[in-house]
Amino acid sequence: MMESVVDIIVLLVGFFFMIASISWGVRRLHDIDRSGWWILIRFTAIGIILLFIWACFKGTDGDNRFGKDPLAQLQ
Repeated sequence: MMESVVDIIVLLVGFFFMIASISWGVRRLHDIDRSGWWILIRFTAIGIILLFIWACFKGTDGDNRFGKDPLAQLQ
């Protein structure tokens, strides 16, 4: 009985973190002016490396096609 409750909690927490990581990835891709659909390349070995490299880049300066520069609003 207790094991099934723990399994459900682990499943819900895992689902939450999966949705959060997809959201973070899409927002980061938008920061560097790339489509959020690029997140699907994470299912390949080369794609994981590429997404990691892109995540290290600085976002585009100024506004891009996905909206205003979030850093400009802080100044």
